[in-house]
Amino acid sequence: MITITRRTFTTAALSLTGLAALGAFTPLRLIGEALAQSAADVAKPVSLPDMALGPADAKVTITEYASMTCPHCAAFNADVFPKIKSEFIDTGKVRYVFREFPLDIKAAAGSMLSRCIANGDAGKYFAVTDLLFRSQADWVMKNTTESLTRIGKQAGLSQQQVETCLNDKTLLDKLVADQKYATEVLKVDSTPTFFINGEKIKGETSFEEFQKRINPLLQG
Repeated sequence: MITITRRTFTTAALSLTGLAALGAFTPLRLIGEALAQSAADVAKPVSLPDMALGPADAKVTITEYASMTCPHCAAFNADVFPKIKSEFIDTGKVRYVFREFPLDIKAAAGSMLSRCIANGDAGKYFAVTDLLFRSQADWVMKNTTESLTRIGKQAGLSQQQVETCLNDKTLLDKLVADQKYATEVLKVDSTPTFFINGEKIKGETSFEEFQKRINPLLQG
C-alpha cells in the first residue's frame, strides 16, 4: 500500500517552498517588463502537454492555473466554469486550458492522478479534475491515499497503477518545472489565476466579469 507522505513528495515540498521564497525576493525589473505579459509566454506549454477544451484556433484562449486543494478553485469549478463551458467553450468561441499549480503535497498527488487517469485525453482529464474538486473535502481532509486510490480504481486503474502513478518522480518533476515557469515567467503566485489572451486575472472571478472581458475580444 502506498502512503502519501512528505518523504514521498520531498522534491515537491522543497521546490514549492523554494518557489515561494523566490516569489518574495525576486529582484525588481524594469516596469515595462514587469507589467507586460506576453500572450506567447502564456500559450507555451513547458514540460507537460496542455489539457484543453475548445478549438485550438479559437479567437480567445483562457488559461487557468489552479491547485487541487484550493477551495476558491473548487468554488470556481462548481459555480462559474460550467457557465463558461456552456456559453463559450461548447459553442467553439473559446479554448480553455487548465494548468496545475499545486500549493501542497496533496494537490500534487491529485494532479498526478488526473494526468494518469486521463492518459492524454483532455475530456477525461477535465472530468476527473471536476470530480476531485467536487469531492475536495473528502480526499483532502480525510485519508488522502485511500481516497485517491479509490478514485483511481473507479476510473479503471489497478492498485499497482495508482501506486506507480503517485510515485512517478518524472511526472512530479514536470509538475514542479511547470510551476516554476508559471512563478518566474508569468508571475503566478496564487490560485486561481487566469489569463485571457495573455491578460492576467487573479482570484475567483464571476461569470459576468469573464463575459465583460471575453465578448469584446470575440468581436474584435
